[in-house]
Amino acid sequence: MIIIMRPDATEEQIGQVTDRLKRSGFGVHLSKGAERTVIGAIGDRSAIQLETLQMLPGVSEIVPIRKPYKLVSREFRKEDTVVELPGGVRIGAGQKLAIMAGPCSVEGEKEFLEAAAAVKKAGANVLRGGAFKPRTSPYAFQGLGEQGLKFMAEARRQTGLPFVTEVMDTRDVELVARYADMLQVGARNMANFNLLKEVGRAKKPILLKRGPGSTVQEWLMSAEYILSEGNKQVVLCERGIRTFETITRNTVDINAVPVVKKLTHLPVIVDPSHGTGEWDLVPAIARAAVAAGADGLMIEVHPRPDEAKSDGAQSLKPETFAGLMAELKLVAKAVGRPL
Repeated sequence: MIIIMRPDATEEQIGQVTDRLKRSGFGVHLSKGAERTVIGAIGDRSAIQLETLQMLPGVSEIVPIRKPYKLVSREFRKEDTVVELPGGVRIGAGQKLAIMAGPCSVEGEKEFLEAAAAVKKAGANVLRGGAFKPRTSPYAFQGLGEQGLKFMAEARRQTGLPFVTEVMDTRDVELVARYADMLQVGARNMANFNLLKEVGRAKKPILLKRGPGSTVQEWLMSAEYILSEGNKQVVLCERGIRTFETITRNTVDINAVPVVKKLTHLPVIVDPSHGTGEWDLVPAIARAAVAAGADGLMIEVHPRPDEAKSDGAQSLKPETFAGLMAELKLVAKAVGRPL
């Protein structure tokens, strides 16, 4: 349930309500908007009489949240959440589109620096790359680990762009958070609840990808795990779901963009690279995502895709990415979004 405080409620009155809830065994989450303060109470409603809460000074109304996800819901927070990264990058609420670009995996310092410079020149405002790579085959390239994180940190120093990279294991969260500006929970780990709890305790923004066989509600429930641990800086990423279609790698659920923005206050971006698996399809889906209202894109870019150690087939060359950025400006302008 949520307790909506009156606009003139004092800090003391808000404190009285939260203390009362905590004494009754509720987990308490505070959301202060421009017009109202909302207190989210997670726990057994039978543990407290709602009438006594309603009578506390400063309380306006008590509203039950019927959805299984609470903190993620629009009922809990009507205003859009804005997730902030270093360098002035703000994701959500109609802010400038976040364009996260770079190679699938960090293959070497020289190669990554080359890619980073190219995407920065084209207009990307966040670097992406994998230091730890989840692969279907145990014999495929698994990433460079901490050395890859160091290469990404050097690229950040040279370009001024923050970077996002995937964390796969609870044991690596502290290490990755030491280097990265944003931690990615990949599609394969969307339902890794121990990992979700661990990144929820981290002090870094989280990018949560949708699992290939997951419903929107399951995706939002995974986000709820992160928020329930105290981390409210979460960006959702639609990256395609598994359907009966086999021509493309996945099927990008464009519907998910407006649906998620209706159900939750969290920002949502789209990954057309994993969504299609084919580089020549990426631009069309990227344009469609912006038109549908996405807050950003995650696009794989590699200087020499034919030499890439992973996902070369879906990676754009720098010149193709630059052309796409020019097209996206037109689409963004048409729907009233800055790029």
